[in-house]
Amino acid sequence: MKLAACAICLVLAGPAPAETVVPSQTLRAHTIIAPHDLVLRPVETPGAISDPQEIIGLETRVTLYAGRPIRPDHIGPPALVTRNQLVVLRYAVGGLSILVDGRSLGRGGDGDRVRVMNLSSRSTLFGIVRPDGTIEVSQ
Repeated sequence: MKLAACAICLVLAGPAPAETVVPSQTLRAHTIIAPHDLVLRPVETPGAISDPQEIIGLETRVTLYAGRPIRPDHIGPPALVTRNQLVVLRYAVGGLSILVDGRSLGRGGDGDRVRVMNLSSRSTLFGIVRPDGTIEVSQ
């Protein structure tokens, strides 16, 4: 009898409603997302973030407006280097590693490709931002 009652409850319950994560207030671009910045709206929006834990600690790439769904391309890893910041450029090939001073000409987080200038030669090139804030360049 109990088993039949449980089965009926499960059938009648149906699927749980999906939710969409939205900002509780307008968040400017380059803001680190904190738990108090997010609320769940009981509406499913295709392509939008549904789990707030996925994006806490990430940075907004664009301005997010209160009540509007957050999409994956609106957020990204926090920036480690900013425009005009002095950085270390690292060139490594085989067992050789060269470190020189540089200047970031863009803004980027771990794994982002940014344009940089070698301060010694004044040449500009592209590099990949590493977790420690150095920029790995290659030819």
